[in-house]
Amino acid sequence: MPRLTLYLLFFLALPLHAAERERADWAAEFAAQDAVGTIIVVDERIPGKATWVHNPERAAQRFSPASTFKIPHTLMALDAGAVKDEFQVFPWHGTQHSYAGHNQDQTLRSAMRHSTVWVYRGFASAIGEPKARAYLQQLNYGNADPSVDAGDYWIDGKLAISAEEQIAFLQQLYRNQLPFKIAHQRLTKDLMIVQAERNWILRAKTGWEGRYGWWVGWVEWPEGPVFFALNIDTPNRLEDLHKREDITRALLRSINALPAAH
Repeated sequence: MPRLTLYLLFFLALPLHAAERERADWAAEFAAQDAVGTIIVVDERIPGKATWVHNPERAAQRFSPASTFKIPHTLMALDAGAVKDEFQVFPWHGTQHSYAGHNQDQTLRSAMRHSTVWVYRGFASAIGEPKARAYLQQLNYGNADPSVDAGDYWIDGKLAISAEEQIAFLQQLYRNQLPFKIAHQRLTKDLMIVQAERNWILRAKTGWEGRYGWWVGWVEWPEGPVFFALNIDTPNRLEDLHKREDITRALLRSINALPAAH
C-alpha cells in the first residue's frame, strides 16, 4: 500500500482530539457574550481537515444532548415505524405549553423546527427503552444509555454525549454512513435546514437542558462541509439561549464558513 494512503488512513483513524488545534483567540467571542463553554469546528474544505477547538477539556466532556438528540431520534423513529414520513400529522391534544409553536398539530418537519418535545416523547414510547438502547449502541452515540428515573431520557436521563462525539456523529450523517436507510438519512438532513443561499446550506439543531445549551450542525459549501458543535452554560436560562447561535455564527464568519452578516 502506498505510503501516502497509509498516512491518510492513520490520520482518519485518530481520535478527534488528537488532531485539534486550540484557538485561544476564540475565547474573546465567548467573553464578549459573557458565556462559558466550548466549540469544535472541523473545516473539511481544507486538505487534511482543519480542526479547531475552544476549551478542549470541555469539548471532551459529556453532557445530556437535550434536543440535539432529535437528529438521531428522527432516524430511530423512521426506522422503527413510529412515523411514516414528513407528511404524517400528529394531532395536538390541547395541553398548553409555554412555547406557542408546540400548541398545534405537528408534522415531523414542524416538530424538528419547533423542537416539539411531546412529539418525540411519543416516539420514545413507541420505540421503547430496549430498542432505543440497541439503536444508540449501533450509532455509538455518546454513552448510549437511555435509562431515566423520570422525564425524557435525552434531557433528564443518563444519556450523555461530548462535543467531539457530536462532530463524529454528524460527519457520518453527512456521508449517509449511519446504520439507517439512506432515504431516512437524507430526509433527516432535509429537516435540519436552518438557512440556505445559492452556494451554501446551514443544517443545525439547538438543544437546551436548562443549565446548558447546544448548537450543532454543519455548513455545506461546494468545496466541502464545515462541522460545528457548541455548548455553553445558561445560568440566565432563556436570556442566554441566543448566545448559542450568536457565538457560533461569529466564529464561523471569522473563518469564512458563513458569509458576513448584512
